[in-house]
Amino acid sequence: MSLRLYNKKRNFQETPEPFGKKRQTVRRLAFVIQRHKASHLHYDFRLEMAGVLKSWAIPKGPSLNPKDKRLAMMTEDHPYNYKDFEGVIPEGNYGAGIVEIWDSGFYSDIDNSEKTAAEKKLKAGLKSGSLKFRLYGKKLKGEFALVRLKGKEDNSWLLIKPDDEYAVHEEYNSEDYTPKDSPINEWLAKNRPAEKVGAKSASNGKQKTKAHSSPEGKKLRNHIPPMLAKETESPFDDQEWIFEIKWDGYRAIAEVDNKNVLLYSRSGNTFNDSYPVIVEALSRLNIHAVLDGEIVVLDENGLPSFQLLQNYNYEYPLIYYVFDLLYVEGKNICSLPLLERKRTLKQLLKKNESVKYSDHIEKSGIDFFDAAGKKGLEGIMAKKKDSLYYSGVRTGNWLKIKHNKAQEAIIAGFTKPRGSRKYFGALVLGVKDGDRLKYIGHTGSGFNTQSLKKISELLEPLIQEESPFDEPVKTNMPATWVKPVLVCEVKYTEITHDGRLRHPIFMRLRDDKNAKEVTMPDIKRLKTADGKTQKQNPSKKESKSPVKEIRLRRKKNAKEISFGKIKVKITNRNKIFWPEEGLTKGDVIDYYLRIADYIMPYLRGRPQSLKRNPNGIKDEGFFHKDAGDEAPEWVESIKIFSASANKDIDYILCNDKATLAYLNNLGCIEINPWHSTIKALDYPDYLVIDIDPSEKNTFEQVIETANMIKEILDKAGAASYCKTSGATGLHVYVPLGKKYTYEQAKDFAYHVCKLTEKQLPDFTSLKRNLRKRGKKHIYLDYLQNRRGQTITAPYSLRPRPGAPVSMPSRWREVKSGLKPSDFNIHNAVERIKNTGDIFSRILGKGTDLEKCLERLNKAVF
Repeated sequence: MSLRLYNKKRNFQETPEPFGKKRQTVRRLAFVIQRHKASHLHYDFRLEMAGVLKSWAIPKGPSLNPKDKRLAMMTEDHPYNYKDFEGVIPEGNYGAGIVEIWDSGFYSDIDNSEKTAAEKKLKAGLKSGSLKFRLYGKKLKGEFALVRLKGKEDNSWLLIKPDDEYAVHEEYNSEDYTPKDSPINEWLAKNRPAEKVGAKSASNGKQKTKAHSSPEGKKLRNHIPPMLAKETESPFDDQEWIFEIKWDGYRAIAEVDNKNVLLYSRSGNTFNDSYPVIVEALSRLNIHAVLDGEIVVLDENGLPSFQLLQNYNYEYPLIYYVFDLLYVEGKNICSLPLLERKRTLKQLLKKNESVKYSDHIEKSGIDFFDAAGKKGLEGIMAKKKDSLYYSGVRTGNWLKIKHNKAQEAIIAGFTKPRGSRKYFGALVLGVKDGDRLKYIGHTGSGFNTQSLKKISELLEPLIQEESPFDEPVKTNMPATWVKPVLVCEVKYTEITHDGRLRHPIFMRLRDDKNAKEVTMPDIKRLKTADGKTQKQNPSKKESKSPVKEIRLRRKKNAKEISFGKIKVKITNRNKIFWPEEGLTKGDVIDYYLRIADYIMPYLRGRPQSLKRNPNGIKDEGFFHKDAGDEAPEWVESIKIFSASANKDIDYILCNDKATLAYLNNLGCIEINPWHSTIKALDYPDYLVIDIDPSEKNTFEQVIETANMIKEILDKAGAASYCKTSGATGLHVYVPLGKKYTYEQAKDFAYHVCKLTEKQLPDFTSLKRNLRKRGKKHIYLDYLQNRRGQTITAPYSLRPRPGAPVSMPSRWREVKSGLKPSDFNIHNAVERIKNTGDIFSRILGKGTDLEKCLERLNKAVF
């Protein structure tokens, strides 16, 4: 493994974890054990090797008892300086939760060789799957071994303690050796009773040591099949319906009898061994009920990931979202209306990190569908408020509405690969049509090398000579037929008149679906509240769906702004963005057109991180970085690899007024450019110190902090410039002239912030975590100077009450009495015309940071 995977999984604009870099110690090899409260409590064991930390997640924690063989799941390499990391990883990030150091020290090979020789032996042991070493820690001492499990995946190991002078023979629980006032223990005391790490499941006390594609165990003789939904094409609004998130995971029924739990799939296969975390959480609820819900794994962005669920290995949060209740205290309540069942369910479920109530909204299906799409969710469920629960029945009272048209398909064969592709070229797809298999097309898209290999291995034992179709099927390459039992899911653009999928793209295998139930969707015509019928493909004379009606109204309101040959379409100018002030989307567009000459120098050539509020400031909005297919041809963009997203992002470049107007029309109230241009992406034009007050700070303290930063920069001989943030703080800029890297800029900013904190210790702090710094301390944010970080541009509007503007200010204005609300959409244009662009020097000749550091080292404070 390399640090590339570590960096890909993390968004360093949000997490305080160190960026991945190799580094080696000179004398001794380091080790650390970190206690990690994420979706579940576990321990991370890390050994320095080859300049990185080789890492294993240990669900039950380490032990000094030789009888204990602890499961250790090998994870990605971590950077060397992670050994000192303690803190809070923010919610929504990979590994979100609390990290604290449980033990640390140095280690060697069994023979206590000198570092170079020891590391050579340890590398060989790691490669062979038998790693033996000595620990010299505060809690763990003596010999240990990590042994890879044979026949399991490469990441499954056991941590074993040999019987040496440091071994113990009584029960050993690492939780007994944690301070009561540690951050994690304080959190546990406030949020739930103390829990044992790796506690046994309610059913059999075993955890699986292998993450595999099919989680289902043996089939139960008597099980409750869940109620199923039909599919429909368009969202709708209706007072008699509720709308829920469509979770992208495994449907699961849970029969909970206090500590005894049965968790199983829709077809009755047990999940108890596969997801003991869920089973244990259910057993702690102390209820007697039957629940219906979906098991999902949340990725680093907090979104459901079916791929991570198929390969679940304890690294990501595992959640059972419960949306219905069938039995409670032995009573069958399936004949009660849905809303009544859900009210009882909500009261039944106590606060629990792994079992959560799946909430809903009423009436507004169209807006909810749009919001789900913006969040990257698969779709929504529509359910009639008064619907009863019919076990095993697919009913029109429950409907699924997907953003992507998707279809489950049976794999009937595969074609020979062409060119450099290995394993196979395309999958031949079918669905059940009564007792026969009907051909619906083939797909060769959506695969990578790993999935090609995995699917090929699954298909190999299913190969047969005869085609499973009773109709001739033409393929572009010779086909190999297989027994039609494997099910996959594909997305497509439309279904042709003869039942073929157009442009099908492979999405994933569906291990939880039986081939017998894979048919083409039965799309039901919907009745709206006024009794009219919505049809799947309405003719010109028929009434349009609600979504199409909205689109028609938008076209009628559309206008254009001409920029030479380029015409920018403007929609919904009268849409209210600030309800209290009565300001509209048109007001935003007009403002930026009036100040375009002033703001454009700070935008040209810079990748944009688009913050969109298409429904105005009352909507939280969302970030949008990728230009996508919707951007007009004349909008320039650049592809930059994003480690956090693990893909190339096509960043928009706001190089002209037309693009600025296009962004405003998307709902970009504020504009957020990179600190560097595409001419030198790794070399920013300036550094920024963001003075970010906490809840109980006054703006007078913010002003005092800004002036202290200026005083320090003056002593360093560095020119500095200040602007209001347009929110609650101030931004101080230092021009760099593309002479230094982001890392160098960040280090210098840190040095200045450290000096500021020393001068103003009563109300400033470098602690990013609000809990640690408290509500009375201003955060001196030097981390704004990381590559890809963005901050509100000079003269940009902000989506806040009063429509404030981030306004450059002369230092003589940064004094007592200045308020964030002083500059807004009503007075900004006049001010800018009166003062001119007083911020332009941040793009000029850069500061000599080396000389500045020399002066600071000699300065007296």
